[in-house]
Amino acid sequence: MPWSETCPMEERTRFVLEALEGWTSMSELCESFGISRRTGYKWLKRYEYGGLSGLADLPRAPHRQAQETLPEVVAQIVALRRERPTWGPRKLRARLERLHPQTSWPAASTIGAILSREGLIEKRARRTRRQGAWNSTRTRAVAPNQVWTADFKGEFRLGNTRLCYPLTVVDSHSRFLLECRALPGTNARGVRGSFERTFREYGLPEVIRTDNGTPFSSQAVAGLSQLAVWWVRLGIGLERTRPSHPQDNGAHERMHRTLKAEATQPARDTPELQQRTFDRFRRLYNDERPHEALLQQTPSSLYEPSERAMPKRLPLLEYPDGYLQRRVSNKGLIKWRRKTYFVSGTLHHQVVGLEHLSDGIFNVYFGPVYLGQLNEQRQELQLTRGKNGPHPHEREGIKVLPM
Repeated sequence: MPWSETCPMEERTRFVLEALEGWTSMSELCESFGISRRTGYKWLKRYEYGGLSGLADLPRAPHRQAQETLPEVVAQIVALRRERPTWGPRKLRARLERLHPQTSWPAASTIGAILSREGLIEKRARRTRRQGAWNSTRTRAVAPNQVWTADFKGEFRLGNTRLCYPLTVVDSHSRFLLECRALPGTNARGVRGSFERTFREYGLPEVIRTDNGTPFSSQAVAGLSQLAVWWVRLGIGLERTRPSHPQDNGAHERMHRTLKAEATQPARDTPELQQRTFDRFRRLYNDERPHEALLQQTPSSLYEPSERAMPKRLPLLEYPDGYLQRRVSNKGLIKWRRKTYFVSGTLHHQVVGLEHLSDGIFNVYFGPVYLGQLNEQRQELQLTRGKNGPHPHEREGIKVLPM
């Protein structure tokens, strides 16, 4: 039988003492103790080098790991982590492989263990992930410039006590950060200027998705704001997230978390200095930072500017054959058969189209956006106040013609 489980140290001591007396051969002695000759010689050797204390159990961990990470590799991992403290193990590994392809880098799990050992990982409370339902009106981007997402990161106070409102615009497919602008507020004029610069540099997207806040939306008919009217005239589709559902723009919200950690803490003293910080962050985010949703590729490696260039003059809307057209007055009114109907002050000087449904009943559109229904018999125009995405009556086939 093998060593007694009740007191193995005593069994080993008895075996060594009897072996040293020499009264019994090694084979017989090992057989009587129920061990192999190899084990018997091991304990004799341990006694020879360490005395009786050498017969105690030794730690089972190996003195050196078979795949132990080289010190110089550890040093490079730690250095990059200190330089990019918000990057996780997978991003660090992807960046190091790109910088030093000749080096054999350890797995992301090993890099995580190294960072933990070096005290470079802060433990965070685990959050329960709730599965959000997709908004049926959202377009899935399968190529660059199909969908851009735009939003304001929460305002914060600069060193000079002035508030900063960062406007961010992202290409949904490539995660390319198209714009990150430090604005003094959310007024439409400043936001439009930022989009004009972005459109000139990168062209026009097919769709822009935003939340329902100012200046992207308003309380006017169909939630149209002056900015949204301009986008429609440019031939850009409008999509809006559901109220109180930031997960509808989840990738954009995740980018904001990175932006906050790397470019706003601490805040800079002036808007100019803060904008320089945003510009550096945008270059880093697009050109260096690997993205897990892109299989650790960078956004700039996948993004291409749009083939639709920003027009020099604002295009005109062309409605399908059979639509009747009316221009909205500066008071937001349209005339129809000697009657006036209020549409929206936001649409002043714009042209709306009326689609005939039946006797005296017309659907009213601004471009592809459904505004409401005009009933001639009741002499009323019932307007929609929906702000959450396209209306079910939204029409295709309305063209945007250059002037």
